[in-house]
Amino acid sequence: MRLWFLFFVAITIHLITLSASADEREKKPIADDWKRDNAIAARTVWPSFRGRAARGIAVGQHLPEQWNTEKGEGVRWKTPIPGLGNSCPVVWKEKVFVTTAVSSAGITKLKIGLYGAGESANDKSKHSWRLYCLDHATGRILWQRVAHEGVPPVSRHTKSSQANSTPATDGKHVVALFNSGGLHCYNMDGKLLWKKDLGVLNSGAFDVVDLQWGFGSSPIIYENMVIVQCDLQADSFLTAFEINSGKQIWRVPRDELPSWGTPTICETVSGPLLIVNATNFVRGYEARTGKLRWKLARNAFITVPTPIVGHDLIFVTSGYRPIQPIYAVKLNAVGDISLDEKQDSNKHIAWSKSRGGPYLPTPILYGNYLYTLGNDGILTCYEAKTGKQIYRKRCGNGAATSFTASPVAADGKIYVTAEAGVVTAIKTGPEFEILSRHPIGEYCLSTPAIAGGRLLLRTQSHVIAIGAEKNDAE
Repeated sequence: MRLWFLFFVAITIHLITLSASADEREKKPIADDWKRDNAIAARTVWPSFRGRAARGIAVGQHLPEQWNTEKGEGVRWKTPIPGLGNSCPVVWKEKVFVTTAVSSAGITKLKIGLYGAGESANDKSKHSWRLYCLDHATGRILWQRVAHEGVPPVSRHTKSSQANSTPATDGKHVVALFNSGGLHCYNMDGKLLWKKDLGVLNSGAFDVVDLQWGFGSSPIIYENMVIVQCDLQADSFLTAFEINSGKQIWRVPRDELPSWGTPTICETVSGPLLIVNATNFVRGYEARTGKLRWKLARNAFITVPTPIVGHDLIFVTSGYRPIQPIYAVKLNAVGDISLDEKQDSNKHIAWSKSRGGPYLPTPILYGNYLYTLGNDGILTCYEAKTGKQIYRKRCGNGAATSFTASPVAADGKIYVTAEAGVVTAIKTGPEFEILSRHPIGEYCLSTPAIAGGRLLLRTQSHVIAIGAEKNDAE
């Protein structure tokens, strides 16, 4: 009897130990592996908003641990850009492209900070919409082109500009879309190849039709196509043009409210998929034809973040309260994939959350984790495959408490840029750690680019290149 009792106790202790170990494994975050993204990460090209597939990641950049724009430490060059633009720089090897809108009244200020008012800016002066090409190594202006001049047909938000859309390039063409309604395609030497008038791009408040905020979606290039999402107060549409000639390939009308996100393309077993974020539905289209493949309801009334893809999932977010969803959609989704009110997953959606989606910044998927950045500087880390929340921490401090730019990452670090002009470097992975802070001396609402060993910042008045003295990025 005594031996049986001792055996029973030993077995019980063993089972308790196994259970505790299982619980401990459940609590322990999965290991990070940011090198898994090396195949899509930028090296010498950052061709559109947030780089390839809007992933916002780079590798082999060797950016300096410390830099100071006031002292010039780590600053490779600083080039003045006239006017006002929230568009982001893009890079193709030795060339950097950026757009701007120059007001004849000399207006170059925005109203930054956390505020709920959605007024339009009082700026009806004549504008000059321009595309600049800079030398990546020196910052020297190689050429500039005036795409259009005139009074803006639509007012902008007080935190917006008349040049919000980021250009796109494939190394042969540069495509720029302006709030004037003009879509312009140039070659790499600045020769105008073609242009299209897309009409009045009137995007604004969903509940006040006369309140104008300015257009924000950026063009993307895929194969031989330029694709543009135009969600407006009326007659929204999605369209594709042949990049060599400007000939329209397809156009799809959309029953949608205004939105400001940029579409994303990913490869699937059923062919290339174009993912478009918007209010009535998030939609997946066949990229080559514009045919609808799936749609997903229950989104915020104002949508800004761009969809991103990884881990065989499509991550789509929006953050206008009260609905602030995060969706992880499977690549093989088809049909109406909307969730019921009490569901957080179905056969098409791996996981979702009804709260936590960011309002303005596009999330970043890096290694095994998905990171969302709120306008208030709250960075939240999730396991990408499961949606399990790992941490929720504040990365802003002092006056740097409002964020519009989307986070970017390189070589195990995430860079977040506050509107007030402070870049914070954060260690990637399940443990939150601020590595450094870098004041840049000007407000900054544009998402940085990283390529060719440079972190490129578009600030109030400049493009600034941060990098090591020796540029040995592959």
